[in-house]
Amino acid sequence: LVINDRVKVTSTTTGTGAFALGAAVTGFETFAAGIGNNNTTYYCIFNQGTSEFEVGLGTLDATSANLTRGSGATIFSSSNSDNVVDFAAGTKDVFCTLPASKSVFLDASGTPVGAASAGFALAMAVAL
Repeated sequence: LVINDRVKVTSTTTGTGAFALGAAVTGFETFAAGIGNNNTTYYCIFNQGTSEFEVGLGTLDATSANLTRGSGATIFSSSNSDNVVDFAAGTKDVFCTLPASKSVFLDASGTPVGAASAGFALAMAVAL
């Protein structure tokens, strides 16, 4: 799994299959540069001017030209009741993200929230 900042491209792919990734948005880098060939990453796809979106775990192909989207449990949220979205025509923003459901953080009182338990947080603090 690779996560990186400022990875954002556009795409005009429609449907439920893999997404052909276009050029980087100005000021951002491509998935090839920021994530790398054959790697998995968390992604978000948003169809500009619509309410269509999908957040999931996907895999880049050998040239990073296409993103194979998640399915089932690897779609974390979407405009289709958290299932794969059948994207309509239009320009989509495709970017690397960290899904909220995968984050671990401390709440206002310092208690771990998310995937880590208090015991895990303590163990990590001791290990560091």
